[in-house]
Amino acid sequence: MIRNLLVYLTHPHVEAWKFQERHKEQISIHLPGVKLVVVWHSSDFLAKLPEAEACAVWYFRSEWLKKADKLKLITTPAAGTDWIKVDSGENLQVWHGGFHGPLMAESVVGAALYFCKAFGPSREYQEKKKWARVKISQKITSLHGARVTVLGFGRIGQVIARKLKSFGCQVTGVKRKMIDPPEFFASQDRVVTVEKLKEVLGETDHLIVVLPGGETTDGLLTADHFQCLPQGSFFYNVGRGNVVTEEILVQALKDDSIAGAYLDVFSTEPLPESSPLWEMGNVLIQPHLSAASPHYLDLYFDELIERLKREVGV
Repeated sequence: MIRNLLVYLTHPHVEAWKFQERHKEQISIHLPGVKLVVVWHSSDFLAKLPEAEACAVWYFRSEWLKKADKLKLITTPAAGTDWIKVDSGENLQVWHGGFHGPLMAESVVGAALYFCKAFGPSREYQEKKKWARVKISQKITSLHGARVTVLGFGRIGQVIARKLKSFGCQVTGVKRKMIDPPEFFASQDRVVTVEKLKEVLGETDHLIVVLPGGETTDGLLTADHFQCLPQGSFFYNVGRGNVVTEEILVQALKDDSIAGAYLDVFSTEPLPESSPLWEMGNVLIQPHLSAASPHYLDLYFDELIERLKREVGV
């Protein structure tokens, strides 16, 4: 039973990642038996931590556990494990946000349409006041019938795949361990293990990477993988930037192993100004924002409230 919740969710720049008054009301209405304590500074958080049974945070350091004898739950909106330096155990659970899939799917679909419908070249000709109908039309493709490979076919990857299926895509999910195909798959769709990655890349028009960071995914994609892709294919990374080195990616773009790339994550963030990726016309860059939304924390607290009711009995 969780009787109090310590919230330390603030951000120096992005308003959607800050705890708001409406979130306080959201918790008070649905969890009336939980005492809510909200802090805005790390010093205040550490001062209140000894009494907390649960805390909602962006990051948590392992040494803080010495001050947290009553702590039963650490919960974070983040999907990745980068900032919570604690593992779940018998007496302490760590929960990560699971609501990111639809938000990230919007970004991936938007990027795919950007490439397929030649919005980049259209903008360039617009700035030149050129009615380049023929030239632009030669660059336009379609998601209908496109062969999509989702590398990292977990919860987020499957949500992205479901969205793309509505456009008529053929989807291959790639996962470390074999799973049954999801219910929305059609007969031409499939799930394979990572051992067959090079094989499926040869039949891929859009390669979408949704892998976590860590040693198991460091440098997973090599130059050989990009050379397996058909000419004219596109690459998307909304997982972590460690999956491929910048040098390999830049070369793949230069030698037309891929026609374009949507990059939301990078091995070094912020992406250095010296990176050649900034100036490549076939690259669409976002600064780690594929899951950004004005509803971000609303969705997180919706999920957290239901999970607390279901799993903890609040």
